[in-house]
Amino acid sequence: MLGSWSGALCSIMGKDSPCLPPLPPSGIVRRLLSRLFKGESDIMPGLLQRFLPREEGFFDLFAKQAANIHVGADALHKMLSHYTGVPEQVQIVKAIEHEGDEITHALFTKLNQTFITPFDREDIYELCSRLDDVIDLIDAAASRFVLYRVDSVRSGTLDLVQVLVSTTAEVEVAVRALETPQKALQHCIEINRYENDSDRLCRTLIAQLFDEEQDPVQIIKWKEIFEVIETAVDKCEDVANVIEGVILKSA
Repeated sequence: MLGSWSGALCSIMGKDSPCLPPLPPSGIVRRLLSRLFKGESDIMPGLLQRFLPREEGFFDLFAKQAANIHVGADALHKMLSHYTGVPEQVQIVKAIEHEGDEITHALFTKLNQTFITPFDREDIYELCSRLDDVIDLIDAAASRFVLYRVDSVRSGTLDLVQVLVSTTAEVEVAVRALETPQKALQHCIEINRYENDSDRLCRTLIAQLFDEEQDPVQIIKWKEIFEVIETAVDKCEDVANVIEGVILKSA
């Protein structure tokens, strides 16, 4: 190759101009050319595999985070079912939330270190953030029972939290089914149904609160508690929406 370029340069410059002698290709060039002309053009993918980080573990981390969310919702339900030693039970929920933070950090670190991701980077970031929102709100709901010094649990509160538990169970299954789109979509539909149930139940509980409670401070406390729990279910629906978007993009 270098020899042909040298000859072309001589013809352009003229016969009387000094020309460089043709240079033989180096050993490395000869070997690469030899392998290329023999059909061994797969050497570049091999090189790329050495330099580009491989994506491994995203789905496992998502599944771990979804399972952690369900554990947190279940811990909140147990706390309200057995309303004794509340500060200690709130700390259990807080520890679960800290575990969720660690998983979120691991996901963001993997995202920053991975060149080829299983689906769009912005969707990975969005799914990770929405899952983190759910466990944050579960922790926020539990903490308010200590912060507001709630003496007893109002009727209907457990029903609302049970909807949250059922929704997080569907979130866990949907996230684990990310690699089987049709199954994941079925669970996304269930999540949307539970979100509608939580909306109706939350409105009913707030209406009863205004009808039955005379103390304005208690009204403010319980209205916020109901709304935080219902918002946690809303965030589960956000998770379902991200999953649906990922599936539609890859269809």
